[in-house]
Amino acid sequence: MPKTIKVRIYTKSTGYVEAELTDEYAPNTFNKLVEALPIESIAYRWGDEVYFSTPVKAEEENAVETVEKGTVAFWPPGNALCIFWGPTPASHSPDEIRPASPVNILGKIIGDPTVFSKVRSGEKIRVELAE
Repeated sequence: MPKTIKVRIYTKSTGYVEAELTDEYAPNTFNKLVEALPIESIAYRWGDEVYFSTPVKAEEENAVETVEKGTVAFWPPGNALCIFWGPTPASHSPDEIRPASPVNILGKIIGDPTVFSKVRSGEKIRVELAE
């Protein structure tokens, strides 16, 4: 049975947004991320993706080249957490969500992930355990 936790992601632009993270796809990455919480960082936009550096270091773990809308994933080359809601500059079509390189799936946004389109590069972002 996969382990799941709820986290809250906060930016000034979005307020609190909940996400559910699971150890189902990348258990080592999941455990390292949970141990590092709370994480505060600076958010950057790349197409319809927000990403931000974390203190976590993890290798590719069942990494995938494309993701679904609302996916929360870890990008190993940048030690970064990513939130996807639409195409990126690497996407081959308007329907494809393609990270810069393979990512480790950690979970999904609860509700509408397009709220992250309000986030501007350079904005503070925080991820913490939800009550």
